[in-house]
Amino acid sequence: MSINNNKLSGIILSGGKSIRMGENKAFIEIEGIPIIKRIQNLFERLFHEILIITNQKELFSDMNVKIYSDLIPNQGVLGGLYTGIFFSSFKYSFCVACDMPFLNKHVIQYLIKNIQENDVIVPKTKDGLQPLHAIYSKNCLEPIKKIIDMGEYKVINLYPMVKTKIIEENEFSNLDPTRKSFININTPEELLIIKKMKKI
Repeated sequence: MSINNNKLSGIILSGGKSIRMGENKAFIEIEGIPIIKRIQNLFERLFHEILIITNQKELFSDMNVKIYSDLIPNQGVLGGLYTGIFFSSFKYSFCVACDMPFLNKHVIQYLIKNIQENDVIVPKTKDGLQPLHAIYSKNCLEPIKKIIDMGEYKVINLYPMVKTKIIEENEFSNLDPTRKSFININTPEELLIIKKMKKI
């Protein structure tokens, strides 16, 4: 399948409590723009619809996106992923966390080009698999539910259960040499590091 033949949803998971940050990470401003808005602006150029999965729907009411609360509460990322895939209008969805300010259009497009007949397309960096920067198909719904019913919480437990394609870092490193795509901000200390790196 080519990118032109694939209609995808963009899913933003914003269900975390942001305890370590002390404030809602989605609204931290990077270069004067909230992270959630940065993601939305990029997704509008890439995807046919945008979904935000959150249990604080009122915070995002002024954004022109579809907003859903977890279908299976208190299941962390897996519950949010399940909800997003369930409500997606399309077979495939690209899923990210709400605290990733430096997403790269070209890296995402490279993942899309590798969809073919796979159910998961996930990049792998030197830090490991990146399940919150990955594409998932509707075929993942039943396996995710099984994992949740087993009391598991790791997204990567899904991968052996479906047709998964791992994209190694050397395949896309020329598109994002510094791996900025995969930076997320969990703590004030991490935010300070990014400021010192003069990224904002």
